[in-house]
Amino acid sequence: MKLTFLGTGTSTGVPQVMCNCPTCQSRDEHDKRLRCSAMVTYKGKNILIDCGPDFRQQMLSQGSPMLEALLVTHSHYDHVGGVDDLRPYCAMGDGFPIYCRPDVAGDLRDRVPYCFAEAPYPGVPAFNITEVTTKPFQVADLEVVPLPVMHHRLPIIGFRMENLAYITDAKTIPDSTLELIRGIDTLVINALRLKDHHSHMNLQQALDVIAEVKPRIAYLTHFSHGIGPAVEASLRLPDGVKLAYDGLVIHVPDQFDEND
Repeated sequence: MKLTFLGTGTSTGVPQVMCNCPTCQSRDEHDKRLRCSAMVTYKGKNILIDCGPDFRQQMLSQGSPMLEALLVTHSHYDHVGGVDDLRPYCAMGDGFPIYCRPDVAGDLRDRVPYCFAEAPYPGVPAFNITEVTTKPFQVADLEVVPLPVMHHRLPIIGFRMENLAYITDAKTIPDSTLELIRGIDTLVINALRLKDHHSHMNLQQALDVIAEVKPRIAYLTHFSHGIGPAVEASLRLPDGVKLAYDGLVIHVPDQFDEND
């Protein structure tokens, strides 16, 4: 299994508009962050996690790969603002598959109602939404386990796939979800900035979760400019924890075939 970090930034991206802080003025490519998204590759098939407003740019940067489906963590704009740009992928079958919580399904229908009209305008994207709760489901021969977390007061989900867990925008993680990921090989988790935030974990809170879960390796994502320049932020991390960056590709071993 392979994971490609398509975007590792928060809702504003990095650099942030009209900001002169050291992170936003950095020339280091690791400090250039599009909105948060990732792509899982399993047995040659690609599954997208979140589809924000930078989706088109992210796909072009990867050579426009084929996609099997979209998994949505929640319906905030930085995670679904690019769904209209899925139209090149919508010629398959009964519409492009989207897996999300029921509330997210409703939000998507409200956000792009023209995609769900009884008599849609020619050429608009066509989607096939599957509503998920806490039960595992199958996507492209891969079992996906929803991971309920809280984004302040908003219930959202991450995903476990084999030995990979992907969680973003969490502020708190319930014990029942921690049990689903304890001892996992690879954990991806959000760490917005150094200071506390009302709806996202900061760096120390993310490190506390990692210390409890004890993955073999952890990658941090969904950064604001408040995390500081990457070269400095990396110095704050313990062994086995790394900053993700846009374009990073990681390989996740599994019990079936470590050469996926």
